[in-house]
Amino acid sequence: MTDESRQNPQPEAQAANEYEQAPEQTPISTRVALVGVAVVLVVALVLGGFGVLHRTSADTVLAERTRELAAPTVIAETPKPGAPVDSFVLPGNVTSFTDSPIYARTSGYLTRWYFDIGSRVKRGALLAEISTPEVDQQLAQAQADLATAQANANNSRIQADRYSGLVKSNAVSRQDTDTFVNQAAATAAAVRSSQANVQRLRDLQSFEKVYAPFDGVITARTVDIGQLIDTGAGKELFRLQAIQTLRVYANLPQIYSQNVKRGAKIALTFPEHAGKTFEGTLVRTADAIDPASRTLLVEIDVDNRAGELLPGSLAQVHFKTPAVGPTFIVPAAALIFRKEGLRVGTVVNGNVAHLVPVVIGQDDGANVQIVTGLSASDRVIQDPPDSLIEGEKVLVAAPGSQTDEGGK
Repeated sequence: MTDESRQNPQPEAQAANEYEQAPEQTPISTRVALVGVAVVLVVALVLGGFGVLHRTSADTVLAERTRELAAPTVIAETPKPGAPVDSFVLPGNVTSFTDSPIYARTSGYLTRWYFDIGSRVKRGALLAEISTPEVDQQLAQAQADLATAQANANNSRIQADRYSGLVKSNAVSRQDTDTFVNQAAATAAAVRSSQANVQRLRDLQSFEKVYAPFDGVITARTVDIGQLIDTGAGKELFRLQAIQTLRVYANLPQIYSQNVKRGAKIALTFPEHAGKTFEGTLVRTADAIDPASRTLLVEIDVDNRAGELLPGSLAQVHFKTPAVGPTFIVPAAALIFRKEGLRVGTVVNGNVAHLVPVVIGQDDGANVQIVTGLSASDRVIQDPPDSLIEGEKVLVAAPGSQTDEGGK
């Protein structure tokens, strides 16, 4: 290497020995940064709102679809007109003429009972005996108090009589005489009070024996020997029912309320007496329409001295009356049995179920004659599901189509 090369190094070597530096950049302004953040936030909010709206819409569609699928599919047709009728049948509740629970009027222990369920008893028959030692002792004490009061009253009366005789000769003072006279009156009142207390306890003691208040049959016995008996209506001892004459109650539709008369003879049939008809007499009505059911409560008495009928049973009451209006024929399967009474399902407003109370006439097992409750324009559900309720949405299928199994 020459001296000149040592004194003048090459440019490449000088560049290698120097540090490299990055090019200078222009800084971002604060305004531009804020605008960018705002744009990002707006985009995020728009995307989030779109997602929420989408999910809400999907939930609404799902709910509507679920309700549509849950609605039962039914067939609704207008009822067929029927011939006018002059008779119809209503259910009737049979009750005893008199029904009385027997309670105790005194407290104690039951020592004996004499009649069990099914026993026929006469009025005044001894049903049971109750041991009441407390009442017995109270009566003995009251009698002793009465004897004491009578002795005091007798002594006061003698003193009053003596002083009344002496005051005439001025042997005693008028003041002492008045004192003994008033004392005699007070002791006499005490005697009457003691006598009333003794009589009360005697009456209470008489309740140790329980008697039948009328002729009837024992239908319940709820106590046994040795049981503690309390006074009052907390626990009945027996239930006694008079069944020589039975009462049959039926609810007559308002439309027939003016066609029944007191004294009319009414035919009654009972499922347990197939082929046999009993005759009753319509004795009274409620003389008021029940606003809940729009019916008139009527009472029919039937002779039961033979003991063939039982209280609590169900009777079929056959009424005869002039024809009031048109009747309609519907399938027996269209009837809905509810605790409020017999109903028929109809479709109103296109797809809403409406339960109509009806009264039936003739029933041949397959078809039923509707006496009241329907009109010619009603759309009757032919075979309603058991779960059908008032106001429920339904899917109405064309007659003859197959209903889906979810509707039954």
